[in-house]
Amino acid sequence: MTPCMRLYCDLVALRKLLLLLFFISVLLVCVRSDSADNRCLSSLIFTCEDCLRRGPECAWCSQERFLDGAHVSQRCGSVSDLRVRGCEEAFIQNPNVKVKVNATVGSSQVSPREIDIHLRPGGEASFVVEVQQLERYPVDLYYLVDVSASMQVYLDRLKTAGLALSHLMKEHSSDFRVGFGSFVDKPLSPYIDVHPSKLLNPCSDYEVNCRPAHGFIHVLPITHNMTEFTRVIQEQRISGNMDTPEGGFDAMLQAAVCQKDVGWRPEAKHLLLVMTDQPSHLALDSKLAGIVVPHDGRCHLEDNIYSQTTTMEHPTIAQLAEKLLENSVYSIFAVDQVQYRWYEDLLDLIPGSYVGPLVSKASNLKDLVVQAYKRLLSDVEVQIGLEDGQAQRFQVNVSALCPDGSTVSGNTKCSGVRPTQTVSFKVTVGMMGCPEDGGDRDVVMSVRPVGFNESVSVRIRQSCVCGCAQTGLCRDDPSSSDCPADTSSCRAHRGAAVCSGRGLCKCGTCVCDSSRLGHIYGKFCEMDDFSCPYVKGRVCGGHGRCVSGECVCLSDWTGESCDCPVSTESCVSDDGLICSGWGKCVCGKCVCDDARRSGAFCEKCPICYSSCQSHWSCVRCHLSKGLGSDAVQLCNHSCAPAVQYVDDVSGTTAQTQRETQEAAVRLNELCCCSDLLRGKHCLYPSSEKCQHRFLVDLASDRPQLHISPHPVCVWSRRYLKTFLSTFLLTVTLGIGMLAVVRQLLRAGNCSWQSNPDPQFDHSRKNSYVPTTNEKTITYRRDSLPNLPVEMHAHMPKKPLSDAWQ
Repeated sequence: MTPCMRLYCDLVALRKLLLLLFFISVLLVCVRSDSADNRCLSSLIFTCEDCLRRGPECAWCSQERFLDGAHVSQRCGSVSDLRVRGCEEAFIQNPNVKVKVNATVGSSQVSPREIDIHLRPGGEASFVVEVQQLERYPVDLYYLVDVSASMQVYLDRLKTAGLALSHLMKEHSSDFRVGFGSFVDKPLSPYIDVHPSKLLNPCSDYEVNCRPAHGFIHVLPITHNMTEFTRVIQEQRISGNMDTPEGGFDAMLQAAVCQKDVGWRPEAKHLLLVMTDQPSHLALDSKLAGIVVPHDGRCHLEDNIYSQTTTMEHPTIAQLAEKLLENSVYSIFAVDQVQYRWYEDLLDLIPGSYVGPLVSKASNLKDLVVQAYKRLLSDVEVQIGLEDGQAQRFQVNVSALCPDGSTVSGNTKCSGVRPTQTVSFKVTVGMMGCPEDGGDRDVVMSVRPVGFNESVSVRIRQSCVCGCAQTGLCRDDPSSSDCPADTSSCRAHRGAAVCSGRGLCKCGTCVCDSSRLGHIYGKFCEMDDFSCPYVKGRVCGGHGRCVSGECVCLSDWTGESCDCPVSTESCVSDDGLICSGWGKCVCGKCVCDDARRSGAFCEKCPICYSSCQSHWSCVRCHLSKGLGSDAVQLCNHSCAPAVQYVDDVSGTTAQTQRETQEAAVRLNELCCCSDLLRGKHCLYPSSEKCQHRFLVDLASDRPQLHISPHPVCVWSRRYLKTFLSTFLLTVTLGIGMLAVVRQLLRAGNCSWQSNPDPQFDHSRKNSYVPTTNEKTITYRRDSLPNLPVEMHAHMPKKPLSDAWQ
């Protein structure tokens, strides 16, 4: 590909890219305009409820005579737009988003406890929930043990480890209590052997007396009596089943929801320790036994035995996680190392859970429980709960502010929290739509810290119904009953057209036409909003009404387009002056009186105090008016009032000059800039040949001029001496340079003639004669016989070394 073709291809690609960027920008502008400005404008809006559902920026005007003749949809718009169009504040239906915190309900761990939120479609509200860890909690630990035959070793270890764990936990808890329950599996085929002999003793083939299989048996309620706990553990016998998975999830749900039977204390931390060496059955596994009834999530204990184990499915993981959270239960899985990975995958699905491997004979059981307890308390996490069927209408975002200062949006958990530290959660709730039935009943949302027995109740009050319903102005449906045919009331005057020719007369009232250019309204359809100037895409800049093609501005705005604020606050500089005292405030912006000044407040003037020419008008005035005291008043128009004048620049004494120079040196050392000198000597050309000297002294806040009345002329003796000296020096240097160049040329000519080249005859400049040591070779081209071309090559017969000898 040639460079020209490559350049052409690059230009074509650049053109396509620019076109693509242009269309994308136009699309973004259109989308932004549609989402921001035109969302409230739709011909499908007939009621106040329809308007509010368009978005949080939309409001409804219920004023009776609002926009006579306009379509009912024109009652919907932004609050500022409705005000501009003449709707009074009292008639604007615009439910605001409100957050009300009930601080009367006390709490030791979670605050606040109750919050009321008023939301409307498209609106959102934010609040903060604080969770504090206490130093020592009461703890309830419930052992839920798999008593299948393979768990015999672990069950024996529990008989001795339970008491040691009780003593160890007293170091971390103010009141430690324990309970016990057991599980195997659903006593149905194919989970167990249903032979009559195996139903009573599943271990009959091994000559071991085992207990029958069961779904869940609650053995010992939560108690502080460790002697009773040890006795119960000693009495436990193993059981048996046929398949590998067990019914652990069935038993966990019952242990969590049966609070009264288990004896969970409201003020304590609830730990559910699950000991097993196999995974658990999941919900759909129950269909193998013909069970199709989903679990209802309720407690079904009869005589401390789970009564629905053969009629209800296993709970789903989500259902189990919900019930554990609802009852403030932490889950600790102490499992065999082979099944560790299976239970580890559950940690993300079950909040407030921990898994630890059991080593040989469960020798690490007590250390595992203590480590799990510390880990669970150091993780502070919140879960959001909404009523069934309402979650799709709300959007919730949570951001956690951890004690270490880290903040991550969308993070609902902080790790490594120590006792007495507080974690803050910012919760933002957005309402995406109203209920389909159009009601506005309250929706309850809960913010529940995992494992805590306290939570936050958030009552969401939905603003889906307007307050103007009782007045009948939430909708504007004119009656179509019999009306007189007279149209005189629809004319501005007798000779005028009906409804100004831009509407229809119905029942003596004009119904204006709709236009793509804008809105037509008014009693006689004489008004519109598309014949007025637009500023930033809004009629009259959004600060006025368009009446008969002219902008009628609000009280705080003026101008043809209502784009100029009346207030001068935007022009006030830091010193409290308008435009720093050097300009006027025009349309909210400073217009400087002096063309040399610039900046938003006319505060910049880089040449005002440093340029000599900026003071010429002042010097000219004083030279013409005189340097007396009267000249100060006469020259005020060209000199600043703070300028002081002296008769002669020589009046600056040597001490003053020395002080000025010393100050200049210090400033140069600090600023490294020669432009910041405290004084500057200048010249003013009073005539063609003479100039006046003056000094700009910057030693004070304002410059002082020291003007010399005696002109300095060009042809004075001082300048004549300077001119003659410069002229003579220039002539002398020129003659000397010419002599040096001539000598160099003569020396070079002599050396060139003393060593002539023996092979060249310098007397014949335009000819060449071959010597005897050269041979002529002629080349001819056959293509041009009439004009042969000859080329001569001169070949020396002797070596070059011989030729130079």
